Amino acid sequence: PMTAPTRHEPVHNQQVAHRPTLHSASQALQQLMNSLRLALASPSRTPRTAVVTGRLLAIAFLLCFSTGVFSHFLQDPLPWMVFPTRPVWIYQLTQGIHITAGILCFPLIFAKLYVVFPELFQTPPVRSFPHFLERASITLFVSASLIEITIGLLNTFQWYALFPFAFRQTHYALSFVIIGSLAIHIAVKLPVINRHWTKKRSELAPDSDAKVDAARLAAAPTPASTPASGVTARLFNWVDASPEASGAVLADVEASSTAPARPRTQRPVKPGLGNRFGRWMVRGGTPTDPPILIQAADGVVAEAFDFVERTPDVPAKASRRAFFTVVGIASAVLVATTAGQSFRVLDGTNIFAPRKMGVGPNALPVNRTAKAAKVLDTATSTDWTLTVSNGGTAKAFSRAQLLALPQHTVELPIACVEGWSQTATWRGVRLRDLVEAVGGDASASVRAVSLEQNSSYALMDMGPEYARDELTLVALELNGEALDLDHGYPARMIAPGRPGVLQTKWLSTLEVI
Repeated sequence: PMTAPTRHEPVHNQQVAHRPTLHSASQALQQLMNSLRLALASPSRTPRTAVVTGRLLAIAFLLCFSTGVFSHFLQDPLPWMVFPTRPVWIYQLTQGIHITAGILCFPLIFAKLYVVFPELFQTPPVRSFPHFLERASITLFVSASLIEITIGLLNTFQWYALFPFAFRQTHYALSFVIIGSLAIHIAVKLPVINRHWTKKRSELAPDSDAKVDAARLAAAPTPASTPASGVTARLFNWVDASPEASGAVLADVEASSTAPARPRTQRPVKPGLGNRFGRWMVRGGTPTDPPILIQAADGVVAEAFDFVERTPDVPAKASRRAFFTVVGIASAVLVATTAGQSFRVLDGTNIFAPRKMGVGPNALPVNRTAKAAKVLDTATSTDWTLTVSNGGTAKAFSRAQLLALPQHTVELPIACVEGWSQTATWRGVRLRDLVEAVGGDASASVRAVSLEQNSSYALMDMGPEYARDELTLVALELNGEALDLDHGYPARMIAPGRPGVLQTKWLSTLEVI
């Protein structure tokens, strides 16, 4: 005899009828992850795009490296080195390029990572020694590059307290790590680079851009034919398994729902300027394409999904044109809003750079103040003198005595390692006149000592090419006014083609060596 159903059975049966099983939910999640992985396939993720992006990134890093090495040896020259003093703006140009190219590395390296992102997750992780070199070099390059450009950016704001290390030495050493790992990576990937260096070569290459990533994903073996090895491989194999079956399960679950179907209608997307530009960016189409039909929906989330599903036959992917347009716009905005501290033509759009031309005492920015250098008392003392010595010969000059000597006016830029620079009018005594006053000759070098204490730049050596240059001054005035205390009062050094850290402020002694 049949037993009467308990009071709980109808509720249980109702739950079964309207809720998917755990297996169905698992397959639905699998379908979702498969769709997400398929979304990685994009016209912008191709060998050709990777080569073009890598080429731009390599140019930026080579510019940073060459200009950075020049700046390094200006500050720490080898005994045999002689540097040009013309054009007078040579350091202003090279350091401006160094900082600007370094800032440009941010969008370029993220663009490169976007392009090669699917290739970063490979199973097995290492297939051969060349493959190991490829992956190791790119890992070292990316990690060192991100550290290098980040500390370089922080240095432009002089946030040295964030560095538990010596910035200049670390920055210099990392540059060689970056260039070395980049050279290894280029050597390993040279065959691919050669095949895709030009558009014509790329179109003829066996793995050209015409191959769509989605097709390669569809042709990938399932877990049934290839046993999974490792966590990543097992996950991808699970994601790629039987997407059709997962779709059928979702259809069954939707059909079993007792909720009434939401009415869905068709409406066209109006061919406005925004939609035309969006179609051109995403699909590479033309502004005259017919309008796209999408389904009407209720609610913000439903509207968003309807928008995504508007063209199921042509998935919305970022084209190469859209990709390079976005990278170009981001790079242009960064340059326009920061490079004005280095190049006067962009001064009007300088929004985010830490220095701005014309702002500061004597209408010139300041890096290190007299208070920070702890020279407030010594620099303003009435008994201050500048002592110039050559062996046993020494002369002391008060500020009034220096002003009584022949004065010369020069137009020279002050260009700092942080990237900012500005041309200013300086007036003072020629250094070579002071050297001759103590019997020094034209081949002599000069050592300048500052009143500043406990600073690596309190002592500066200047080669003879600078010491004998007619534009090198012991400056007493700046832009028609007496030197401000923060700009080196009572006297400072100014010479053509030198970093600002070597234009010693608050001079105390000059020694002919």
